[in-house]
Amino acid sequence: MKKKIIIVIVAIMAIFLLFGRNSDDKSNDSATSSQASQSNDNTNIADTETDNMAYMETGSNAEDEADTNNDDVPREYQSALNKAKTYSNSMHMSKAGLYDQLTSEYGEKFSAEAAQYALDNLNADYNANALAMAQSYSDSMFMSKQGIYDQLTSEYGERFTADEAQYAVDNLVTDYNRNALETAKSYQEMDMSPEAIRDQLTSEYGERFTQEEADYAIANLPK
Repeated sequence: MKKKIIIVIVAIMAIFLLFGRNSDDKSNDSATSSQASQSNDNTNIADTETDNMAYMETGSNAEDEADTNNDDVPREYQSALNKAKTYSNSMHMSKAGLYDQLTSEYGEKFSAEAAQYALDNLNADYNANALAMAQSYSDSMFMSKQGIYDQLTSEYGERFTADEAQYAVDNLVTDYNRNALETAKSYQEMDMSPEAIRDQLTSEYGERFTQEEADYAIANLPK
């Protein structure tokens, strides 16, 4: 009976010893894994910080370079460019018109070099400018298609190129019959006869409407 008790006690002790050893091994494995993970995390953080510092330095250098480039441009040149942007955006001027405005003694009085710098560095859409001016002439002065083209290209007018003016009249959405009628009404108020008005509307020295547009205007004048 005593032998059986001793055997049971020894078996129980063996189980406790084995269980304790497994627990210690697991704890050690867990600690080792945790240390390795922490080490990897630290390495990743260090790499990220290094990359961020390199990016910040690169960006800073790029900004410094841009500032240096701007500093290399004379203040007069920058001012001329700013004025050119304003005139282009608000008054829809042509390239030649902008140059004249920038250098004119009655305009901005910039030097020829500053004005040329402004035009060379201005990001303007002169086709769009020509179209905007064409729309203005049609809406406010009721001009004919040919009259608008002439005004856009004239050396005494807007001074757009032939291509820019053609783009404008080709893309202008307007009613030239209406324009002819409104112009005819203004001549009627000057006590002109219908036939004299027709001649004025179609004359190459007058409004330059087509014959059909002039006929529409005369037919629809107030009686």
